[in-house]
Amino acid sequence: MQKVFWDNPYQDTLTTKVVSVDGTRILLEKTIAYSFAGGQESDKAFINNIPVLDSQIDGLFIYYILPEHHGLKKGDIVTMTIDWPRRYKLMRLHFAAELVLELVTQKFHLEKIGAHISETKSRIDFIYFENISSLFESILEEYNAIIKKDLLIQTGFSDIKNHRRFWKIEGFAQVPCGGTHVKSTSEVGFISLKRTHPGKSIERIEIRLVDGLATNS
Repeated sequence: MQKVFWDNPYQDTLTTKVVSVDGTRILLEKTIAYSFAGGQESDKAFINNIPVLDSQIDGLFIYYILPEHHGLKKGDIVTMTIDWPRRYKLMRLHFAAELVLELVTQKFHLEKIGAHISETKSRIDFIYFENISSLFESILEEYNAIIKKDLLIQTGFSDIKNHRRFWKIEGFAQVPCGGTHVKSTSEVGFISLKRTHPGKSIERIEIRLVDGLATNS
């Protein structure tokens, strides 16, 4: 299966072929619809305007679950579309979380124990025994500097056979990641941070986008 969302995460329409049909479970030759992994929520997707109800990762393949009586059969040529505004928010909030996580890891060496990226906010959970909001000023100072520099976000395979991916910013970090990414840091944009405390010794950073994208002005 060719995962076009890695080749071109900005593509929102795709013509592809049905490889197999097992009841409501469909496998396509190519796909643009990301399936929940690494904390990033699945895309909202359609196949011939039929809504994808769910998706399942099985090895290197993504299977899509359609409503009963979808009418598709093996060999059909179909059009897949995704909810682009949702995808774009997920891409930006995903990388905002990646930057925050990398800054916290590099500067404060905290252990991440969970993460989730939705279209309204992303969050990262850490083991920490103090109020994590005390770190926000330092995190945001470096984060904003990276955004303003409009740095190129490179992506690629670290292991093609097993579909393992990475993102890289020259001189900053190279991190294993199979999510969808924007092209540059200015496109991610500025953020606000909020602290919550979901459990004993667990500190959570919630990340939201603020109005407007960063520019080089």
